[in-house]
Amino acid sequence: MAVIRAPRKITGWHVFAVFFLAFGVIIGVNLVLAYSAVKTFPGLEVKNSYVASQQFNVRKAAQEALGWSVRADHRDGQVILAITDAAGAPVMVGDLHAVVGRATHVREDVEPEFIFDGTAYVAPLTLGAGNWNIRMTAVAPDGTEFGQRVILHVKH
Repeated sequence: MAVIRAPRKITGWHVFAVFFLAFGVIIGVNLVLAYSAVKTFPGLEVKNSYVASQQFNVRKAAQEALGWSVRADHRDGQVILAITDAAGAPVMVGDLHAVVGRATHVREDVEPEFIFDGTAYVAPLTLGAGNWNIRMTAVAPDGTEFGQRVILHVKH
């Protein structure tokens, strides 16, 4: 003979426990994400964003007037930065500084020495597969600063 049990009643303690566990999980996940965001933040980009914004349009217009375009490749253990003018001719800059790193963290950031080979800037650097950013700053012969973030996709 089967025993029939009465349905369990949901009490206030059951409801409290469900809400406590649900909000506990939400708050716990938020804390982990906030900790990860702060831990991987590389730091300030500029000291005063308002002052930097006042010169943005002037710098942007000067940079666009150069007519330069930049392409990045990775072949045979080398990173190649091809800077060309509006006519497609290679550009030899006065000064070039670049940081190669992942978009998500700064642990693998490196500052390779790029050398102009007559057509492009080349630096010996072996990169793992995936997406890389090249944050570069170059100075034109007339003193105009050219800054750009170039995305580099490395396949193996």
